[in-house]
Amino acid sequence: MGRMTAETVTPPARQILVVDDDTSLREHVAKYFSDHGFSVHTAADAKEMEATLAAAPIDLIILDVMMPGEDGLSVCRRLADSGGPAIIMVSAMGEEIDRILGLELGADDYLPKPCSPRELLARVRAVMRRQDEARVGAPRRGKAYHFLGFVLDTLRRQLRSPNGATILLTAGEYSLLSVFLENPQRIMSRDQLLEAARGSDTEVFDRAVDVQISRLRRKLHASTDEEIIKTYRGAGYLLDAKVTRP
Repeated sequence: MGRMTAETVTPPARQILVVDDDTSLREHVAKYFSDHGFSVHTAADAKEMEATLAAAPIDLIILDVMMPGEDGLSVCRRLADSGGPAIIMVSAMGEEIDRILGLELGADDYLPKPCSPRELLARVRAVMRRQDEARVGAPRRGKAYHFLGFVLDTLRRQLRSPNGATILLTAGEYSLLSVFLENPQRIMSRDQLLEAARGSDTEVFDRAVDVQISRLRRKLHASTDEEIIKTYRGAGYLLDAKVTRP
């Protein structure tokens, strides 16, 4: 038997869970992603989704909004609050207010139906790329950012409050906070934040930044009275804190 080397080891396929009560659509999306190298699981509702999450290490969920029983928005809020997998929501409700609500509840991206499998694949790859970059993107010195008593551990991808409690962040919130911490005391425009946090190849509307920053502010302000992220109307946002990387 030949000796196995690091070069010959194939990394495991990324695991995706498609949650949609439309059987034909669910199977079509599952086949498309399987054909592109993903390990795909499917669920018709929140109950089946929970069983799959308990049995498999899911990297990302493609989640429909309108489902019987617990709807997708409720599922999204619950998973985001508990630090669950990345979520891309898909829904026939494609108005901007619906997309904003999905992002407000913790989704990493939101696509209106009908969407092409090719576009959905591009969005999934973009979210996963941001996840991978966040996991390995350690600061130039040390492996943590310290600011106003908070600590962002880039290896564990974990934010700790001044009293030591863990603050759960979505992938989008983590990416934005990382950009701010790399650019403290500097006004960042929406475009700069979008490009740095999400990548210039991802189409995200401006309001997505406002929503993610609003969520991030609430989580930070739950542990301090300091106004950490300031708004400069017409210019952008600024992280008002001294940041160290021991």
